[in-house]
Order: sequence, then structure tokens, then C-alpha cells
Amino acid sequence: MPACPPRAGQRREPPLTVHHLNQLLLVCSLVLLVAVAAVRISSRSGLPSLLVYLGIGVLMGQDGIGNIQFSNAELTQLIGYAALVVILAEGGLTTKWKEIEPVLPAASTLALVGVAVSVGVTAAGAHYLIGLGWRQALIIGAVVSSTDAAAVFSVLRRIPLPARVAGTLEAESGFNDAPVVILVVAFSQTGPVQHWYVLLGEIALELGIGMAIGLAVGWLGAWGLRHVALPASGLYPIAVMAIAVTAYAGGALAHGSGFIAVYLASMVLGNAKLPHWPATRGFAEGLGWIAQIGMFVLLGLLVTPHELGDDIVPALVIGLVLTMVARPLSVVLSLVPFRVPWQEQTLMSWAGLRGAVPIILATIPMVNGVDASHRIFNIVFVLVVVYTLVQGPTLPWLAGKLRLGDGPEAADLGIESAPLERLRGHLLSVAIPEGSRMNGVEVNELRLPAGAAVTLVVREGESFVPLPTTVLRHGDELLVVATDPVRDAAERRLRAVAQGGKLAGWLGLGGNGTSSR
Repeated sequence: MPACPPRAGQRREPPLTVHHLNQLLLVCSLVLLVAVAAVRISSRSGLPSLLVYLGIGVLMGQDGIGNIQFSNAELTQLIGYAALVVILAEGGLTTKWKEIEPVLPAASTLALVGVAVSVGVTAAGAHYLIGLGWRQALIIGAVVSSTDAAAVFSVLRRIPLPARVAGTLEAESGFNDAPVVILVVAFSQTGPVQHWYVLLGEIALELGIGMAIGLAVGWLGAWGLRHVALPASGLYPIAVMAIAVTAYAGGALAHGSGFIAVYLASMVLGNAKLPHWPATRGFAEGLGWIAQIGMFVLLGLLVTPHELGDDIVPALVIGLVLTMVARPLSVVLSLVPFRVPWQEQTLMSWAGLRGAVPIILATIPMVNGVDASHRIFNIVFVLVVVYTLVQGPTLPWLAGKLRLGDGPEAADLGIESAPLERLRGHLLSVAIPEGSRMNGVEVNELRLPAGAAVTLVVREGESFVPLPTTVLRHGDELLVVATDPVRDAAERRLRAVAQGGKLAGWLGLGGNGTSSR
């Protein structure tokens, strides 16, 4: 059937040709290469990489050298949501349950009570100091009250903080996106703002649905991957990410919080000792970097720099209220029941990092046609850039002044598991990193459970079958064969020795399994 000709006055969109595709691929690949190089520069200078990515987008935009005309807030919001799903999945997969379990109540309180306090205080400042209407003030208060998962994960994991502080901040950044999104959507809807008790009920219901779906999908996905041997190791990372995205989509379609669902499902998967885990973690980290780069560059394209001048002072004032009043007050009130030392409260107050999430949320009122929505977006953009530039690089200095930097710890042991389905066993590939207390331990001192044995050692490119008296060293790679019933016990024992050395059993680190050799 022939295509209908365009009606009079109707604009025909030019077809996408292979030539256009080649140009698009060239631009995207060059942007990725520049962004990857920028990571190295930012890590040396302490400048948060998100600012570099935003700068790339601004340079490519209509006020920059690229002169790309882009103003589609709805497309930016959709792509931003998709990127945030990937970032939360990567954050959940790399979050260690043993580090956040003790601080889970404190992190949950910060993500709920802390957000409520921060929204109220920031909104009051925006209304009385800047003169914004209450709806616009509440939207800004909600938008900037969420700590950014990407910023927190990337910055905090480079600082040797105590496990309680780092775990609380990471869990908070993963949890608080969900209630903030609900608040921003509610404040941006047409008509009167709902009563506070209605909002609380909606938040509780959506969080409950999202948590239930996330935990269920994560548990079922982990069970399936542990019991089904896939024909290629490269399929495991794809399956893990697909399960995480399934949790988000299922939670959202069930009128729950998809963001809390994907974070919890990913956390379950990340702590389930899945086969080929190092490859899966590397794949997830790579996707997380691509999501961050694409999201920040797109947000940089959306902003119009010459329109920001009138909103710089309001952004600085609101940011000052948020950073010096709202965030510290929310931390203090949330952590009262947990008796957290003042030094840790001070650092948590300063570590409420903002990033792309507030800027993405600022597109919601733009899409919904809220009055002064472009001003809200500009204020949030300036606020995020300025205060990220101030807070990110100064965190290590503040941690040092508060004497909260941890000394060197034993590095975590890298263990990759490949299931041997027909043999009813597992082949564990163990890498001994620098800092591991497995250095200097003899093979027989590992005391692996019966049914597990070290069959090969690779040292400096040479492989050999070890003797019981072979002394293990940093940099060694071990191949450990374990029968199916003792696979978990063997891994627990290896991790215990890596943390406590040959005396792990007497130091209370456990991991002996069912029987000692």
C-alpha cells in the first residue's frame, strides 16, 4: 500500500539513513571516549565526573560549540528514568549486605523522616527567602532532598570511611529516590496538593508494593541462576540485569515503587554468590558508567546556559538552606534513636551529595506544565553544579579532620564460580589481592571442608599443582574444586582465611564448613 502524502502544512520528518547512522555512531563514540578520559582526570583532581559530563553536554548544546538544538524535556525524563534504573541496579549489585545490615534502620529513617524534614525546611526557605509560591517551593524542596545514588556510589567508594558511615549513606541514597519521586509527582499534578496524610499513605503503599516485588524477583532470580547452568558465561551478566529491570517494571506496573524494587532485587542478586560473579559485576559497572555518561550529557544538552543568570542567586540561597540547615537537621532528627557520634553525623550531613537525579526530577514539572517550571529546572541545575563542586572534593578533607578515615583493611577475596552441572560440582577461581591475609598461608592451613581441594595455582604466569605445604602469596590465582553440597562452606572458609589468616577459626570468623581437613 503506498504511503499517504503529507497533508498541506504537515511537516515531513527526514528519513534516517545509513549516513545519518554513521554520523550518530561517530559522535556517540567520541563522546564516550572523551567521557572515559575525563574519569581519569576527575579521579586525579577530585572533581566529580558528573560535572565533566554535564560540561560535555553544555558544550555540545545550543550555546556551545556543537550548537545542537535540544529542548525535549519529556524524552530527557524517559531516558533519565531508564538510566537511573541501571544506576540503582549497579549500586544494589555492588552493595554488601554485611555492611548495610547493621545500619539498615538508620538508613531507612534517613530516607523517610530525613526526606520529610529536608523537604519542609527547604520549601520554607524557597518560599520566604526567594518568594516562590508554595507549590513551586514544595517541588524544589522535594527535588533536591534526594541524595544521588550515582554521586554517592562513585565518591564514597574512593574514600576509606568506616563501614557504618559508608553503609548508611549508600543505603540511604538507594532508598530515598522512591519517596522523593512520589512527592515530586504529587506536587506537580494539576489541582490542589493532597493532604499530608494522603501522601503518607500513598508513599507507604507504593514502597510496600515495591519492596515485596523487588525481594521476590531478586530471590527467584538468584535461585534460578544458581540452579540452571547457562551454556556461556557471558549470559549470566545479561540475565542478572534483565532480572533487575524486571523488578523495576513489575513494581511500577503494580503501582508500586519501581526504584525501590530494582535496588532491593539487585541487592539480593549481588549477595547471592552467583556463578561468574566478577564478570557480572564488571558488566554492571560498565552499564552504570554508560548510563551516567548518557544521562549527564543529555541533561547538559537540555539546559540553556544564557538563561541561568537570573537564577544563580536564588539557587545559591536555596542550596545554602539545604546544605547548612535542612540536611544537618534531617540527619540529627533521624539519627537521634541510634546514638550516632557527632563526628559521623557531621560527615553524613556534608555527604548528602546531589547529582543527576534532582535534575531529572526537575523535568517532571516541565512535562506537567507547572507554572515557572523552567525556572525550577534552572535553579536546580545551578544548585547541583555549584554544591557538587563544593561538597565532593572536600569530603576526604572533612573525613580526615573528623578522624573518620579507616586504616587499610584486608582486601576482599575475588572468587568466581563456574557450575559443573553434569559433575555435580563447582570450579572456584580465587584471586588473592594485595592486603589479603591469605598471603603466607599454606594450602593445608586453609582447612577446606571435605569435598573441596585446591587443584591448581597460577603464579606470575606459571601454573603448578600445589603441595599441602605450598605457601600462598599475593597475586596468586587458585582453582578450587568443590562438590555441590560443600560449595558454600568452601567459599565461606576461603573468605574467612582471607580476612583473618590461618587463625580464622580461632578468631571467631567461622567458615570451617561441616568438617575440617
